[in-house]
Amino acid sequence: MVIMSFRAEAQGLLSGPNLSARCIFGRSGIVSPAAKREGDGATPAGPLPFRAAFHRPDREPPPETALPCFALAPDDQWCDDPSHPAYNTHVKSPFPARAETLWREDGLYDLIIVLGWNDDPVIPAAGSAIFLHLARTDWAPTEGCIGVDRAAMLRILSVARPGDGIMIIP
Repeated sequence: MVIMSFRAEAQGLLSGPNLSARCIFGRSGIVSPAAKREGDGATPAGPLPFRAAFHRPDREPPPETALPCFALAPDDQWCDDPSHPAYNTHVKSPFPARAETLWREDGLYDLIIVLGWNDDPVIPAAGSAIFLHLARTDWAPTEGCIGVDRAAMLRILSVARPGDGIMIIP
């Protein structure tokens, strides 16, 4: 059973232990888990457990966290090709199928928490790569993830424990 330590509400508020911060969702809003599809730009409602964290070592030191945390490398990607057996998993380039690059120039993935979505089991086309990541400075919507500012992300990482997660509330 996942213990939800954080909640994010459609009004754009993320709350948790000693934290209340702005957040942003996918460009298509929040959808029911049954309606979530690859590429729809929507954030799935419900519980999303924390799986692991990544940081970009040329821009961010390793964050203080009890979550498994890994340094990103320029060849890190996430498979978002529903027809490939590695769909919705971390992969390395060169990769023979469609995959999202995690080493981004815009800084959004300098700190990432991988959220447990469609990963146990993986269902082709039910959505991939739902992350808690840094928000754009203009707070533009994400492609389906949850975005927060750097201070909120560092706070979440500092108190998050294995078994914690985030509850997305429509």
